[in-house]
Amino acid sequence: MPVVISSIAHFVPPDIFTNAYFEDKIDTNDEWIQTRTGIKERRFQVSGELSDMLLPAVEQCLNERGIGPEEIDCVIVATITPDNSFPSASATLQHKAGMTNAWGYDLSAACSGFLYALMSGVGLIDSGTCKKVLVCGGDKMSSILNFNDRTTCILFGDGCGVALLEKTDDASVGIQDSILKMDGNGGQYLYMSDHGDGAKAPFEDYPDEIKQQYVIQDGQSVFKSAVVGMADVSAEIMERNNLTSQDISWLVPHQANLRIIDATARRMGLDSSKVIVNIDKFGNTTAGTIPICLSELHHQGKLNYGDKVILASFGAGFTWGSILLTWGIKK
Repeated sequence: MPVVISSIAHFVPPDIFTNAYFEDKIDTNDEWIQTRTGIKERRFQVSGELSDMLLPAVEQCLNERGIGPEEIDCVIVATITPDNSFPSASATLQHKAGMTNAWGYDLSAACSGFLYALMSGVGLIDSGTCKKVLVCGGDKMSSILNFNDRTTCILFGDGCGVALLEKTDDASVGIQDSILKMDGNGGQYLYMSDHGDGAKAPFEDYPDEIKQQYVIQDGQSVFKSAVVGMADVSAEIMERNNLTSQDISWLVPHQANLRIIDATARRMGLDSSKVIVNIDKFGNTTAGTIPICLSELHHQGKLNYGDKVILASFGAGFTWGSILLTWGIKK
């Protein structure tokens, strides 16, 4: 019996920060940001923590499936910005959401976190260990940004998505294939500096000299690797499943840079109408980008039962990967 996404939801903070927000703070402007990244605005969680974003997404996901939190067997949270180093984000969320019968763990794979967590959840169900696994991907990136560093602070936003995994008796749908990769040599080009407690503070209120968590990135090196890596695995998963561009209904790519997304779509031979892009609204929410895209697509009524969907990501680690699934939620 295949494993299917049976429900999905997302949450982004209400506070919108356009590119104009940065113009008085650093040497940048709206045109420069849009031209190089495709980003027009992003959301920042000005107060509260990661769990405060995940909770409403979890509640919506379970409500739409028509089940209670006590039915969840395991919760996996893919994040690099947990509320605390410990207890885990999964434990915090388990308590807040009332998932009293669930165990769980956190998974750190940066922008590829949701894909890694998704396949971990599939493995738990395939093994018979669990029946219902809640896979969460999200980050409060504003808590680890240096707002004086124009090479990073303009790129990211806060947000999360949540997907419920369980078996289905319809063999024509479900998660069909995956390619997951990692190269630790890429860690020197995208990483976080010494750990502090910045994730617990409103994004501007924590003094920079105390908040020691910063995203540090060599943008050109990351860009070059991401263009190749994300495109390669997306093309490979099509080839080994004998799929053409006509067979694919949607590409749901990680939202890091519009040029990387475009390069991946070209390599797959996909028309832009089949590519989901919301980086203009939300920026890069790291582990949250793919489930947010999927949730938006689903709730806008654009995903049909039986649609073939490819998820693709590239992130710090380096980590990257692609997943092929056939959509299994009926309208």
